[in-house]
Amino acid sequence: MNTTTAPYPTLASRAEPSARAQFVRQTYSHLAGALLVFAGLCGLILQSTLPQKLIPLMVGSQYSWLVVMGLFMGVSWIANKWAMSDTSVGLQYLGLGLYTAAEAIIITPLLYLASAYYPGVIQQAAVMTAALFLALTAVVFMTRKDFSFMGPILSIAGIVAIGVIVASILFGFNLGTLFSGLMILFAGGAILYDTSNVLHHYRTDQHVSASLSLFASVILLFWYILRLLMSLRD
Repeated sequence: MNTTTAPYPTLASRAEPSARAQFVRQTYSHLAGALLVFAGLCGLILQSTLPQKLIPLMVGSQYSWLVVMGLFMGVSWIANKWAMSDTSVGLQYLGLGLYTAAEAIIITPLLYLASAYYPGVIQQAAVMTAALFLALTAVVFMTRKDFSFMGPILSIAGIVAIGVIVASILFGFNLGTLFSGLMILFAGGAILYDTSNVLHHYRTDQHVSASLSLFASVILLFWYILRLLMSLRD
Protein backbone atom coordinates (compact mmCIF):
# COMPACT_ATOMS: atom_id res chain seq x y z
CA MET A 1 0.00 0.00 0.00
CA ASN A 2 1.41 3.35 -1.02
CA THR A 3 1.31 6.17 1.50
CA THR A 4 2.25 9.81 1.08
CA THR A 5 3.60 12.03 3.79
CA ALA A 6 4.05 15.77 3.91
CA PRO A 7 7.63 16.85 3.33
CA TYR A 8 9.51 17.49 6.55
CA PRO A 9 10.20 21.21 7.04
CA THR A 10 13.75 22.12 6.15
CA LEU A 11 15.91 25.21 6.39
CA ALA A 12 14.62 27.95 4.13
CA SER A 13 18.08 28.25 2.58
CA ARG A 14 17.93 24.60 1.50
CA ALA A 15 14.28 24.47 0.54
CA GLU A 16 12.87 24.50 -2.96
CA PRO A 17 12.57 28.04 -4.38
CA SER A 18 8.77 27.95 -4.16
CA ALA A 19 8.83 26.82 -0.51
CA ARG A 20 11.46 29.41 0.35
CA ALA A 21 9.46 32.18 -1.32
CA GLN A 22 6.31 31.12 0.50
CA PHE A 23 8.15 31.16 3.83
CA VAL A 24 9.47 34.68 3.21
CA ARG A 25 6.00 35.90 2.18
CA GLN A 26 4.42 34.36 5.27
CA THR A 27 7.08 35.84 7.55
CA TYR A 28 6.68 39.38 6.29
CA SER A 29 2.90 39.19 6.02
CA HIS A 30 2.80 38.11 9.68
CA LEU A 31 5.17 40.96 10.54
CA ALA A 32 2.89 43.42 8.76
CA GLY A 33 -0.12 41.96 10.56
CA ALA A 34 1.60 42.24 13.95
CA LEU A 35 2.51 45.88 13.25
CA LEU A 36 -1.08 46.69 12.27
CA VAL A 37 -2.44 45.02 15.40
CA PHE A 38 0.20 46.84 17.46
CA ALA A 39 -0.82 50.20 16.00
CA GLY A 40 -4.49 49.44 16.60
CA LEU A 41 -3.89 48.41 20.20
CA CYS A 42 -1.80 51.51 20.83
CA GLY A 43 -4.62 53.66 19.46
CA LEU A 44 -7.19 51.97 21.70
CA ILE A 45 -4.99 52.17 24.79
CA LEU A 46 -4.22 55.85 24.19
CA GLN A 47 -7.95 56.54 24.24
CA SER A 48 -8.21 54.96 27.69
CA THR A 49 -6.82 56.05 31.06
CA LEU A 50 -4.18 53.31 31.10
CA PRO A 51 -1.28 55.49 29.84
CA GLN A 52 -1.82 58.03 32.62
CA LYS A 53 -1.76 55.20 35.15
CA LEU A 54 1.43 53.74 33.69
CA ILE A 55 3.35 57.02 33.43
CA PRO A 56 4.07 57.14 37.20
CA LEU A 57 5.72 53.73 36.81
CA MET A 58 8.07 55.23 34.22
CA VAL A 59 8.96 58.43 36.05
CA GLY A 60 7.98 57.60 39.63
CA SER A 61 9.55 55.05 41.92
CA GLN A 62 12.75 53.56 40.54
CA TYR A 63 11.80 50.12 41.75
CA SER A 64 8.34 50.20 40.14
CA TRP A 65 9.89 50.58 36.67
CA LEU A 66 12.28 47.74 37.42
CA VAL A 67 9.25 45.58 38.22
CA VAL A 68 7.64 46.58 34.92
CA MET A 69 10.84 45.72 33.05
CA GLY A 70 11.06 42.37 34.83
CA LEU A 71 7.46 41.52 34.00
CA PHE A 72 7.95 42.51 30.36
CA MET A 73 11.08 40.36 30.06
CA GLY A 74 9.18 37.44 31.58
CA VAL A 75 6.29 37.88 29.16
CA SER A 76 8.77 38.17 26.26
CA TRP A 77 10.42 34.90 27.25
CA ILE A 78 7.06 33.11 27.40
CA ALA A 79 5.92 34.62 24.09
CA ASN A 80 9.12 33.57 22.33
CA LYS A 81 8.88 30.06 23.75
CA TRP A 82 5.30 29.72 22.55
CA ALA A 83 6.11 31.20 19.12
CA MET A 84 8.83 28.58 18.62
CA SER A 85 6.54 25.67 19.51
CA ASP A 86 6.97 22.69 17.19
CA THR A 87 3.75 21.02 18.33
CA SER A 88 1.05 23.67 18.17
CA VAL A 89 0.44 26.31 15.52
CA GLY A 90 -2.16 27.87 17.78
CA LEU A 91 0.44 28.28 20.52
CA GLN A 92 2.77 29.98 18.05
CA TYR A 93 0.11 32.56 17.21
CA LEU A 94 -0.71 32.99 20.90
CA GLY A 95 2.94 33.81 21.54
CA LEU A 96 3.00 36.41 18.76
CA GLY A 97 -0.25 37.92 20.00
CA LEU A 98 0.95 38.03 23.61
CA TYR A 99 4.18 39.78 22.66
CA THR A 100 2.37 42.29 20.44
CA ALA A 101 -0.04 43.17 23.26
CA ALA A 102 2.79 43.49 25.80
CA GLU A 103 4.73 45.83 23.50
CA ALA A 104 1.64 47.98 22.96
CA ILE A 105 1.05 48.32 26.71
CA ILE A 106 4.63 49.19 27.60
CA ILE A 107 5.13 51.76 24.81
CA THR A 108 1.87 53.70 25.16
CA PRO A 109 3.06 55.90 28.08
CA LEU A 110 5.92 57.11 25.86
CA LEU A 111 3.49 57.64 22.96
CA TYR A 112 1.17 59.57 25.28
CA LEU A 113 3.97 61.93 26.36
CA ALA A 114 5.17 62.30 22.77
CA SER A 115 1.72 63.20 21.44
CA ALA A 116 1.08 65.64 24.29
CA TYR A 117 4.36 67.54 24.28
CA TYR A 118 6.08 66.81 20.95
CA PRO A 119 3.55 67.23 18.10
CA GLY A 120 4.37 65.26 14.98
CA VAL A 121 7.30 63.39 16.50
CA ILE A 122 5.53 60.00 16.45
CA GLN A 123 4.95 60.25 12.72
CA GLN A 124 8.57 61.28 12.15
CA ALA A 125 9.81 58.33 14.21
CA ALA A 126 7.53 55.94 12.31
CA VAL A 127 8.78 57.16 8.92
CA MET A 128 12.42 56.95 9.99
CA THR A 129 11.89 53.47 11.42
CA ALA A 130 10.25 52.24 8.22
CA ALA A 131 13.00 53.75 6.05
CA LEU A 132 15.82 52.20 8.11
CA PHE A 133 14.07 48.84 8.25
CA LEU A 134 13.55 48.75 4.48
CA ALA A 135 17.16 49.81 3.85
CA LEU A 136 18.60 47.15 6.17
CA THR A 137 16.28 44.50 4.75
CA ALA A 138 17.39 45.41 1.24
CA VAL A 139 21.05 45.05 2.24
CA VAL A 140 20.48 41.47 3.41
CA PHE A 141 18.30 40.41 0.47
CA MET A 142 20.60 41.97 -2.11
CA THR A 143 23.88 40.70 -0.69
CA ARG A 144 22.52 37.37 0.66
CA LYS A 145 25.17 37.75 3.37
CA ASP A 146 24.87 35.62 6.51
CA PHE A 147 25.00 37.93 9.53
CA SER A 148 24.74 35.12 12.07
CA PHE A 149 28.23 36.03 13.34
CA MET A 150 26.56 39.06 14.95
CA GLY A 151 24.62 36.84 17.37
CA PRO A 152 27.21 36.72 20.19
CA ILE A 153 28.03 40.42 19.71
CA LEU A 154 24.36 41.39 20.01
CA SER A 155 23.90 39.14 23.05
CA ILE A 156 26.78 40.79 24.90
CA ALA A 157 25.69 44.27 23.83
CA GLY A 158 22.14 43.52 24.96
CA ILE A 159 23.31 42.42 28.41
CA VAL A 160 25.45 45.55 28.74
CA ALA A 161 22.50 47.75 27.63
CA ILE A 162 20.19 46.16 30.19
CA GLY A 163 22.84 46.68 32.87
CA VAL A 164 23.18 50.36 31.95
CA ILE A 165 19.40 50.83 31.98
CA VAL A 166 19.08 49.17 35.39
CA ALA A 167 21.96 51.28 36.74
CA SER A 168 20.32 54.46 35.43
CA ILE A 169 17.10 53.53 37.23
CA LEU A 170 18.82 52.63 40.50
CA PHE A 171 21.19 55.61 40.60
CA GLY A 172 18.98 58.15 38.87
CA PHE A 173 21.19 59.34 36.03
CA ASN A 174 19.91 60.28 32.57
CA LEU A 175 20.96 58.01 29.71
CA GLY A 176 20.84 60.91 27.24
CA THR A 177 20.92 61.08 23.47
CA LEU A 178 24.17 59.13 23.11
CA PHE A 179 22.62 56.02 24.62
CA SER A 180 19.58 56.34 22.34
CA GLY A 181 21.89 56.62 19.35
CA LEU A 182 23.82 53.52 20.42
CA MET A 183 20.58 51.60 20.92
CA ILE A 184 19.46 52.61 17.42
CA LEU A 185 22.67 51.05 16.12
CA PHE A 186 21.97 47.98 18.24
CA ALA A 187 18.42 47.67 16.89
CA GLY A 188 19.75 48.07 13.34
CA GLY A 189 22.22 45.26 13.96
CA ALA A 190 19.39 43.12 15.32
CA ILE A 191 17.37 43.71 12.14
CA LEU A 192 20.34 42.64 10.01
CA TYR A 193 20.76 39.55 12.17
CA ASP A 194 17.06 38.62 12.18
CA THR A 195 16.66 39.20 8.44
CA SER A 196 19.73 37.09 7.75
CA ASN A 197 18.22 34.30 9.86
CA VAL A 198 15.06 34.45 7.75
CA LEU A 199 17.15 33.69 4.66
CA HIS A 200 19.60 31.21 6.17
CA HIS A 201 18.63 29.67 9.51
CA TYR A 202 14.87 29.42 10.03
CA ARG A 203 12.93 26.36 8.93
CA THR A 204 10.12 26.85 6.45
CA ASP A 205 7.55 26.18 9.21
CA GLN A 206 8.92 28.86 11.56
CA HIS A 207 7.39 31.95 9.95
CA VAL A 208 5.57 32.95 13.16
CA SER A 209 8.76 32.82 15.22
CA ALA A 210 10.69 34.67 12.50
CA SER A 211 8.07 37.41 12.33
CA LEU A 212 8.13 37.83 16.12
CA SER A 213 11.92 38.33 16.11
CA LEU A 214 11.65 40.94 13.35
CA PHE A 215 8.73 42.63 15.11
CA ALA A 216 10.70 42.91 18.36
CA SER A 217 13.66 44.51 16.57
CA VAL A 218 11.45 46.96 14.64
CA ILE A 219 9.67 48.12 17.80
CA LEU A 220 13.01 48.48 19.61
CA LEU A 221 14.24 50.64 16.72
CA PHE A 222 11.07 52.75 16.81
CA TRP A 223 11.29 53.17 20.61
CA TYR A 224 14.79 54.61 20.54
CA ILE A 225 14.30 56.74 17.44
CA LEU A 226 11.27 58.26 19.18
CA ARG A 227 13.27 58.85 22.37
CA LEU A 228 16.11 60.41 20.38
CA LEU A 229 13.81 62.80 18.53
CA MET A 230 12.11 63.79 21.78
CA SER A 231 15.44 64.47 23.49
CA LEU A 232 16.69 66.50 20.54
CA ARG A 233 13.63 68.73 20.77
CA ASP A 234 14.42 69.31 24.44
